Amino acid sequence: MDRYKRLASNTLILAFGQMGSKLLVYVMMRFYTEKLGPDGYGAVGNIVDASTLLIAIVTLSIGESIIRFGLDKSHDRKDVFTIGIRTSVCGLLIFLPFVPLIGQIDFLSDFAFLIYLYVFTGSLKSACALFTRSIGFVRIYAVDGILTTAVNIILNLVFLAAFDFGVVGYVVSVVLADLFSILFLFMAAKLNRYIKLFGVDKRLKSSMYRFCLPLIPTSIMWWVANVSDSFFITAMLGVSMTGVYKAAYKFPNLVMLASGIFSQAWNMSAVVEKDSLTISKFYTNVFNFFQSTVYLISAAILLVIRPVLGFMAVGEGFENAFRYSPLLLLAVVFTCFSTFMGSVYIATKKSVRSMTTASIGAGLNLLLNWLLIPIMGINGAALSTLISYAVIFFVRVYDTRNLVHMDLKPYKMGINMLLLTTMSMVIMFVNSDTVYYVLLSISFVLVFLLNIQTGLSAVRQVRGS
Repeated sequence: MDRYKRLASNTLILAFGQMGSKLLVYVMMRFYTEKLGPDGYGAVGNIVDASTLLIAIVTLSIGESIIRFGLDKSHDRKDVFTIGIRTSVCGLLIFLPFVPLIGQIDFLSDFAFLIYLYVFTGSLKSACALFTRSIGFVRIYAVDGILTTAVNIILNLVFLAAFDFGVVGYVVSVVLADLFSILFLFMAAKLNRYIKLFGVDKRLKSSMYRFCLPLIPTSIMWWVANVSDSFFITAMLGVSMTGVYKAAYKFPNLVMLASGIFSQAWNMSAVVEKDSLTISKFYTNVFNFFQSTVYLISAAILLVIRPVLGFMAVGEGFENAFRYSPLLLLAVVFTCFSTFMGSVYIATKKSVRSMTTASIGAGLNLLLNWLLIPIMGINGAALSTLISYAVIFFVRVYDTRNLVHMDLKPYKMGINMLLLTTMSMVIMFVNSDTVYYVLLSISFVLVFLLNIQTGLSAVRQVRGS
């Protein structure tokens, strides 16, 4: 299959499996904010954020090695999966005695055991799902996304609406849905065939560890740059403001949702095509389409963020959440671009350089959070995230120039970012409804006109290739 058709096919399959299911979570947002309130919504966010970091540490980020080495047909896939599962299980057993330490953190002290359950099932689900995708069962991976989300939402309705279990009910729903996912993947993809009871390739194990171990600090740095804002806000402004921040972040994360689906397909293509003589042109063409898509989705979200978020986030305290979304959306745009540049490190196995570039942004994020949140409140955290991800992106552009040469279309990027910034300023500071929607509409049309031709050209290329 032609490289562009393969990329488009995998993207569509993954989108079918994940976009609808993920959008259901947004449909449920009104339900969550109403049932949990700002405090509960903030507590859930802190639990998820802490668990995300712990999964990376406990599993040694072995999931990244599973997908990278699983895609490489020169390795025995049984060895790849067995090493991944064994590493995850051993990490979870070692982590168990340290769970009480979580209780020493004030705003997590009531949820230590829940966090362990979340980390336990999340670690194993991740290993199973990533391996399923790496061996080409993309459709099974997509179906799993739909079924897992459906189970999670059904359990949410039972535990939050029927029994009013609050934060505990939300987390238990996720844990049970992950268990369902693990069972489904084992049956559908017959993962039991890929587990060795005895012995694995020691050289492969060493290679997988050399690849993933530098990604532990990378994951920590991404976590710092991405979600440490929540902990700073909780400590400085209170957990209810964290709930507002999470609500404001929800719709900008739609861009990350679309980007994440594409990135899963793109990383597969980047690894498979890594030795192609025309790899630079391939990267340039794909990034050109990718950034146009990010701009269009971002402009559409900014156009409707006020009425949509006003409807979805209900309850006292959420009224002005939309004012905090624009800076977060701009941060997400640079997050998407940074992630794309990170695919170069994955394809070339330069995980140390991935760690180094992420560390720069993480350190800057911590400093700016400490300086700006007391002055600007929630928007201080949003601005910190924006600056950090912009720095990571530009550092990676410079760092990867010797690995893969790409034409990033800087003029196009500059004009689009200027238009998105204009829309953001309107949302944050304009109070007149007429002026508000006129300026947003004009900016959206300009973004559309600047980028639609790239999208149409990409479609023609896929159809004609």
